[in-house]
Amino acid sequence: MQKNLTKEKLENGLPVFGAIIHEYSPGAVELFGAIGYDFVMIDCEHGSMSVDQVENMVRGAEVFGITPIARIPNHEDSTILRFLDRGVQGIIIPHVNTRAQAEAVAKAARYHPEGHRGIGGGRSHDYGVNISRDESIKFVNENILVIPMIEEVEAVSNVEEICSVKGVDVLHVAPGDLGQSMSNASQAEIREVMDRVVPKIRAAGKWVGVGGNSPNDINRVSDLIVTGANLITIASHGLMKSGAESFRKSVEGQLKESSLNN
Repeated sequence: MQKNLTKEKLENGLPVFGAIIHEYSPGAVELFGAIGYDFVMIDCEHGSMSVDQVENMVRGAEVFGITPIARIPNHEDSTILRFLDRGVQGIIIPHVNTRAQAEAVAKAARYHPEGHRGIGGGRSHDYGVNISRDESIKFVNENILVIPMIEEVEAVSNVEEICSVKGVDVLHVAPGDLGQSMSNASQAEIREVMDRVVPKIRAAGKWVGVGGNSPNDINRVSDLIVTGANLITIASHGLMKSGAESFRKSVEGQLKESSLNN
């Protein structure tokens, strides 16, 4: 059983960075671990992975020392159980709009006395080898991150109540669906809401995640961290696109400059 290094870093007051992976690719998980990212968000809300494929991506994360976190497709207890039993060390739950919804997912993610997650053996408990059931339950409960997403106007209105829920570790503010729920608001309007919500969550004693980040807008990411954000997600496709475009344009620019000088 492995300690949740992302949670440990958050507890030490440091920001953490994670790549969103949308398709089955254990190699991508391993690469982000090798280059020093803190976690991967295995996106099973918008992505195509099965739970079996998630388990293989978790194996890659464990080998390369990067925390596996899954964005799950719904709030159901059975969904939360199946993903956690694959070995993910955190769940990101979309569209959590009320205190009651936050309480439900927090309880479903942990074992008694903190919740009512169904008890099973398997890989999330090291198959019961050299560890007792009581020890593994305590370890699992301590090393999970429960991360509701704040991505609707209703959630913004209820954010202080959601923050009060015991067992919720991080509130992840996502501008995409938030903007849609604001009647397709402008980027400036969405940013104004995020700039109000992020410090409010931190003031309530919870860690804050922020999504919708661009690899080409480093100043915005830095500003969010200064405002209070702790957990930063960035799409792996966005990173690949940015790197690929930068490489091609740089080479073409160099060639053009060389031809002008000849």
